[in-house]
Amino acid sequence: MVKTVVVTGGSGMLGGNLVQSLAAAGLEVRSLDVRPPTEPVPGVDHVIADIRDAGRVRAALAGADAVVHTAAALPSYPENEIRSIIVDGTRTVLQAARDTGLERAVHISSTAVYGLPDTVPTTEDYPRRPVDAYSRAKAGAEVVAEEFRARGLCVPVLRPKTFVGPGRMGLFAMLFEWAEEGRNFPVLGRGDVRIQMFAVDDLVDAVATTLDAPAEIADDTFNLAAAEFGTLREDFQAVLDAAGHGKRVVSIPAAPAVVALDVLSRLRLSPVYGRLIHKLRADSYVSIDKVGEVLGWTPRYSNSDAILATYQWWRTSRTTAEATPSAGRTSREPWKQGALGLAKALF
Repeated sequence: MVKTVVVTGGSGMLGGNLVQSLAAAGLEVRSLDVRPPTEPVPGVDHVIADIRDAGRVRAALAGADAVVHTAAALPSYPENEIRSIIVDGTRTVLQAARDTGLERAVHISSTAVYGLPDTVPTTEDYPRRPVDAYSRAKAGAEVVAEEFRARGLCVPVLRPKTFVGPGRMGLFAMLFEWAEEGRNFPVLGRGDVRIQMFAVDDLVDAVATTLDAPAEIADDTFNLAAAEFGTLREDFQAVLDAAGHGKRVVSIPAAPAVVALDVLSRLRLSPVYGRLIHKLRADSYVSIDKVGEVLGWTPRYSNSDAILATYQWWRTSRTTAEATPSAGRTSREPWKQGALGLAKALF
């Protein structure tokens, strides 16, 4: 039975929510992150260390029963840093888990490993086809996880869709800011693509289920996402409606917009990176049948539930967030909009 858990990336958006939830459930929790927590959790040992520091990681994992590896780099990081943190960091954490005799190491991956799949819903059997530095690193980290699984370590691999909830900023802050200011919000083309997302509360619950499940069934790879989701236009419009200004989602011609966004991204004048630009032009959703059948887990929240909960949290937190804008080093921070901020005047 898992009684002591180490959470890497414990000061991040997912890690922070996970640390709070596991501690509230009565587990002994240690958080390991390069940054101190924004809100320290009473009773939690917050260790400040880099996941690539083998000695510090082994020390943090000593005496624990399990580790949940959430620490990662964002797509906005330089390519060499993305690979170093995600691939090398994963190897360091899993080696430490094996060396210290942990029961299991839950690895948080991403559906980004599929790249831009041409089959929806995408199942876990779909091949890894990464298309950029981030997805290549995530795919590489899964290879590392599978190596350690083959060596006898129980390594559940969870592949969530983009998860949102209280604490999530990043690109979502742009939608929320425009909505709050009473502006329309643009979508590529008609905006009728179905983009599946995921509530962070559901992801935390799925991790807890994975920690409790028997090793013989948990030692596998699972997609995680909302069961209920509509189109991008519907999800964005829900936020605009909640803002109460009577504004609408506005279609813009997709082809020229994609070219412009690609150029701005390459010039680092926009935080909207290449894979995201192209993902928003086609349906993107995965099958979650396997996690239901094997682990008996199902999500509670829809896309709309998750996005609106995040927006309501943002409305109460934006004063502090706006005082500390960033270049997107963490998903807890609002990213600088760059040239896109100038486009607000058009909407």
